[in-house]
Amino acid sequence: MTVAAALPQIIQGGMGVGVSDWRLARAVSLRGQLGVVSGTAIDTVMVRRLQDGDVGGHIRRAIAAFPLPDVAADALRLYFLPDGRRPGAPYKLLPIYKQAMSQARQLVTVLASFVEVYLAKEGHDGPVGMNLLTKIQSPTLATLYGAMLAGVDAILMGAGIPREIPGALDRLARHEEASLRFEVEDLPRDREERLALDPAAFWSGARPELRRPQFLAIIASNSLATVLARKASGRVDGFVIEGPTAGGHNAPPRGEARFNERGEPQYGDRDVVDLAKVAELGLPFWLAGGTGRRGALAGALAAGASGIQVGTLFAFCDESGLADDLKRSVLRHAAQGEVTVTTEPQASPTGYPFKVVNWPGGPGQDAERERVCDLGALRVAYLTPGGKIGYRCSAEPVEAYVKKGGALEDTTGRRCLCNALTADIGLGQVRTHGEQEPPLVTSGDDLLAIGDFLAGRTHYSAGDVLDYLTG
Repeated sequence: MTVAAALPQIIQGGMGVGVSDWRLARAVSLRGQLGVVSGTAIDTVMVRRLQDGDVGGHIRRAIAAFPLPDVAADALRLYFLPDGRRPGAPYKLLPIYKQAMSQARQLVTVLASFVEVYLAKEGHDGPVGMNLLTKIQSPTLATLYGAMLAGVDAILMGAGIPREIPGALDRLARHEEASLRFEVEDLPRDREERLALDPAAFWSGARPELRRPQFLAIIASNSLATVLARKASGRVDGFVIEGPTAGGHNAPPRGEARFNERGEPQYGDRDVVDLAKVAELGLPFWLAGGTGRRGALAGALAAGASGIQVGTLFAFCDESGLADDLKRSVLRHAAQGEVTVTTEPQASPTGYPFKVVNWPGGPGQDAERERVCDLGALRVAYLTPGGKIGYRCSAEPVEAYVKKGGALEDTTGRRCLCNALTADIGLGQVRTHGEQEPPLVTSGDDLLAIGDFLAGRTHYSAGDVLDYLTG
């Protein structure tokens, strides 16, 4: 059976920190399409849900199914608060990831990834995938292993060049040590650093049999598709071809940088993927970005694609993890044509363009934020003058970033996406003087035309989205 035949025509996008959560992925998967959970900061999401009392008991139910009971017990002992946090209390933080982490810290990530996929797959046989960002390296192997322990069907990765991921999946499926090249700024060419995970260290008895998930690379150029198809460390099963109208992070424009009057990067002919050339690679592909409209699926199939990936419509449906008050507010203003979606060239510490939603009364990109780096998912590693590995983030306090050798101009306009996107799902940190971390909503350009889809509705389900896309 080919991958195109095995996977459905519609892939639900893996969005944000917990926007594509287990409830959304499960709702899509139950309808026979590919539901996708976001693996970004999944350990932080799990421990904060536990600290908020685990309403409904879902997290504890999944933790009870984890095949390493001592790890499960430790997580509950350290993070579960039966009555939730007291008013105004901040969340307890996990140690920030770096190149070498304790086994206990790695296992928190393995457990959290297992929990999300387990809940998405619970009670049915529909396909469930997980989305990760290649740029976020340190927790990747632990996140992949946890998802595989729960039987994840597909891994989707973009925001970088995930050449080593297919081989890592092969090794993790056999419970063997896997490693990835660790990107370190200013590292000499003759020195290489690696990130490693050895699953054998976690087990004292029999290990469960694992299935290697399919790997779909999210790409925005023909050259990257060719490199991955021919030079990846293992089997690439297909591509998601993402255009610049998609939400979240976009690939930077190719060639000389050009900006419009709003300061947005401009894309040209070089940024259009030649679908015929991708098809020549002999692998299935799905189209993403601007596909959340009626007729997009038929158009993609006619162009030789296996289907489409859709994010924006799912992001604002009832089952998504986005906080209900944000959903209601955005949809109300979007239906009246009162939202803008701006491609911000500087908002993300990654340096990739990032989509930001603004609307009347919304937090927007100008919300007052305390510059802090206490989650650290997007910080980068660099070589210190003493030859050791340090870490910095252009969204951390300016003085600290510059002291670590970072360029002052790199801090302009940067936002702490780790904390802002966590706030989007109602898990924002309580700051120094009791204020709540403000959200920063991202979306694809399809949000600008969502009024036609709403047709007077104030809310809708994931099933409504699927009916619309296939109708």
